[in-house]
This record gives sequence, C-alpha cells and structure tokens, in this order.
Amino acid sequence: MRILGINAYHGDAAAAIVVDGRLVAAAAEERFNRVKHCAGFPKLAIAYCLREAGVPLEKLDHVAVSSDPRANLPLKLWRSLRRAWHPRAWRSARRLVSMGNLRGEFVEVAPSGLPPRVPIHRIEHHFSHAASAFFVSPFARAAILTLDGFGDFSSGFLGCGEGNRIHEIGRIRFPHSLGVYYTALTQYLGFPWYGDEGKVMALAALGKPTRIAEMAKVLRVDRRGFARLGLKYFTHHSRGVAMNWEGGSPHIGPLYSPALEDLLGPARSKNQPLDARFYDVAASMQAHLEEVVLEIARRLAAETGETRLCLAGGVALNSVVNGRIREETAFKELFIQPAAADDGTAIGAAFAVEHHTLGRAREFVMEHAYWGPSASSEEIEAALRRAKLTAEKLDDPEGAAAQAIADGAVVGWFQGRMEFGPRALGNRSILADPRRPELKALLNDRVKHRESFRPFAPSLLEEEAGRYFAQEYPSPYMLLVYRARKEMESAIPGALHVDQTGRLQTVRGPENPRYRRLLERFQELTGHGIVVNTSFNDSEPIVCTPDDAIHCFLKTKMDVLFLGDYRIARRPGGG
Repeated sequence: MRILGINAYHGDAAAAIVVDGRLVAAAAEERFNRVKHCAGFPKLAIAYCLREAGVPLEKLDHVAVSSDPRANLPLKLWRSLRRAWHPRAWRSARRLVSMGNLRGEFVEVAPSGLPPRVPIHRIEHHFSHAASAFFVSPFARAAILTLDGFGDFSSGFLGCGEGNRIHEIGRIRFPHSLGVYYTALTQYLGFPWYGDEGKVMALAALGKPTRIAEMAKVLRVDRRGFARLGLKYFTHHSRGVAMNWEGGSPHIGPLYSPALEDLLGPARSKNQPLDARFYDVAASMQAHLEEVVLEIARRLAAETGETRLCLAGGVALNSVVNGRIREETAFKELFIQPAAADDGTAIGAAFAVEHHTLGRAREFVMEHAYWGPSASSEEIEAALRRAKLTAEKLDDPEGAAAQAIADGAVVGWFQGRMEFGPRALGNRSILADPRRPELKALLNDRVKHRESFRPFAPSLLEEEAGRYFAQEYPSPYMLLVYRARKEMESAIPGALHVDQTGRLQTVRGPENPRYRRLLERFQELTGHGIVVNTSFNDSEPIVCTPDDAIHCFLKTKMDVLFLGDYRIARRPGGG
C-alpha cells in the first residue's frame, strides 16, 4: 500500500509517503525551492518522496490532502456570502478553485500526471494534525490536543486515540483561536512575517507579565474548556484577513483591531526600538497563553482520564508551555512529532487514510526526525568541485568536529538525511561550545544575522539531561524548554536564554549515531556532553544539499564545515 500525503495551498507546504504502513520520506517544499514557509503545491517535495521510496507517481494507491473544502461547509458558505463584495473573498475563491484542480497539478511532478484510478482523499485539517500526532506515537491509547491559527475553519481539536481510531471530543471553531491570539500580538509587537511567533516567545523572557489582566480580556477559556477570543480586539471575523503567497512566500494581513491598541497602547512599528513596554506585553501574552493551554489540557485530562497526551498544531511548537504540561497537569507522557505545524499534516493525512479510512492496523512508531534527502560522497565531491573548494577526507569527522568546537570554532555540520520539521537536530546544524559566555552575541552577529535577544539551543546526551536541567524527560525534537540547574548556569552560558532556560534536544545513539559520537567525544575533551546547536541557515530555509551548505558557509563567518566525511576549513582572511 503506497500513500502520498501532502499539505498544499497553505504555509509550510510539504509531502510525505507511507509504504505498507511505514513512513519512508517527508520534506517541506521550502527546503527545495528555498522560499521560507513556501505555500502552494509541493511538487519538489513530492518528487523527492517518490524518488526516495522508489515509487513512480502512477504506482501510488492513494493520495491524501490535509484539507477538506467540505469541512465546516455551512460556516464557510455563510462567511463567503457575508464577504462576497470584498476583494479578499475573491482571492479565497481563487484558492478554492486551485484546490479543486489539485489532480491537474500532478503534471508538474510527472508529465502523465496522476492516473484517474488513484483516489484523492480530502482529510480535514485538524484531523490531519491529530493523526500526525497519534498514529505515529508509541501510545496505544492517548488524549489528543491540536491547536493552531485556522484550518478548515477550526483552530483546535480535542480527542482521544485508541488503536487505529481517533474519536473527537470537541473543537475550537472560527472565529476563536489561540493561534490567531498569538499571531495578532506578534504583529502588534512589530514582527509581521509569517513564522515570527518564535521570536516573540524568545522576547517574552526579557519582560515581566504585568499585563495579564488585559490579556484576559483578549483570550479566555469558557466553561466547556474551549478558548474564546475577545472579538473586538481582532479583525479576522468582521472584515476578513488577506492571506496570499506572492512568489510562494505566505503573508497574513493585520489581525488586530484598533481596540487592541486602546487596550495596550500604540503598536510597535517594524523598525522601532524595543523597550520595556513591549517586553512586558510579550511576557504577558506568553504567560497567558501558557495558562490557557494548561487549563485546556487539565480539562481534557479530566474528561478522558488519560495520562498520555499527543500534541500537534502550530501552538505545539511553543516549547515553553510544552515543558510545563508534564509538571502541571495529569499528563505524564507526551508525544509531539517534530513537524508539529502544518508541514506535519502531510504525514497526518497519509496515516489518516492508512488507519482511519482503510482500517489497517498500526505498526509504525516515529523514533527520529530524519526523513529528508541525504548526499552521497560523490554528490559532496561534485559540490566541492563546483565551488572550487579543497577538502580533507577524514576517518573520524566526529572527533575532529568535537576538537574544533572545544577549540572555539563555529562548526557547520551536514550529515545524513535532512530533518523534517523546523528544528535542526544534528544533521543540518551549526555547532559551538556552550561554555563560551560571548557565544550568543558572536553567533547572532557573525553567522545568523538576527535579533540579539534570540537564544540558541543545546543538544546533549540523553542521560545527561538531569545533570544540567531541572527535568530529564526526553526531548528528542527540541520541543520542550526546561530550566537549568542553578549549579550549571555558569558552566553552559552559551546554551541558555536570559531566564536560564534551554530548549533542549536529548540525543540517543540508535537514532543518530554520528551525532551521538560527536557529543561523546566533546564530553571526553571537556567534561560536558552538550553543545550549542542552531539551524544551518542564515535568513533562509535550513540547508538541504551540499551546495546549500557550502553557500551558507561561504557567506557567513563559520570557521569550519563538515560535509559527511569531508572537512573544509576557512582560509586565512575569510575565504
């Protein structure tokens, strides 16, 4: 059984392929066409997945798409009629027409297109999120919570999974949304671009939650345990919001109304300096989001009686609240797959067809994030020739990289199959020594060219988590934030945020033996089995190919690049 799953015509377009019940490949379109958060039809990601699986397009049995135009149809029609006069309604209509022509898009993957015999299944957006969380989890039974902006006019799903079935308990529906709350306030704080929410999560640590009373007017939990917005502070429900993807890059128009500025003061313009007022708004919006999510989770735990929780949706990338769930609710085991946002719905749609539609038994558990393309030695050598670079082939690249990091180098590390999801997890990473207190400023200035308040994350040996942090529950996908132990704060300053927390990745051997060996060698050299790990990119999607890695290396001030077994050192003078 060969099932292709796709997320199309939405931010973070992606594809995944499931063969005989097991995930074989998954990747986001942005990694191939180099357009961040690319929307549209993921033709390059589809081509990669088919190639990796060795399945020609005409040999597919099913295609699953993580959106369903029929879902919440009465609400969609009502909204369309109310806004029929508005230009944004026509843009939405054109997008729906494109979705209706989906079968025709496959001629961009193969000239013969998708055979008529291959059914296309439309899987509702949040059911796709739920399936992406539960069906690849290690749990036979678990509660499920998905939270995001909107998809198919829902913004949240509460349910329970058992075996190969998912049972819905309730939904958060348009116009209410935790994702809209966070995005609107992100825009208010002067960060207008798609995906900027992570910046505000980092910014929150610089402020104090002094505006909680105001935030409670903007977002609350009703008596059923569902999120409710104070609608007068938003525009999406009244005049609509423009969402377009000019050149493939998604952009969302303003979501907040003048009433929000009446409540919180004037919004920040994009280039206006940040000050204490904005820090405090960020801290307050993050703190309030955490309490709302925790309250929803507590009520879901009480209703289901479950102690295991599967999370998905863009809000599940908020690693700060994720880190609190085990400590402050009845849920003691969590599963969050690495592509928790909309790219992961490609996996969810495919597994929804595999299990829920076809009734096939579960036999796959996601144990790593490495579902993207790799590069052979021949491909690396060809890229080096194109760049006219000289490289040294090593017998022990892990040891050489560990030594370079211990000596103070900033290391580009390109190995194996690319990660699926927004985090670099040791295969497309930039690595550095966490003992260096000046590291954050150095990386932000020399390599990442980004806001100075943004932290860098640690990767560490799984068994060492309790040594450095107050919690030791595994965090393989960098989706949990833990507070550092007081006695370790001065030992790893480069890996901690200003509030002495870290968004950590715990590393085991079976999933990534080469990265594990690097950490072990670094521990032998320094006494610390932990490094700083940030994504291998500079204001662009994470690198996918050796050519991407070389380009990023040359345009930044990394010191050394490891491509598979090859080491490329920067020449004196920066060349």
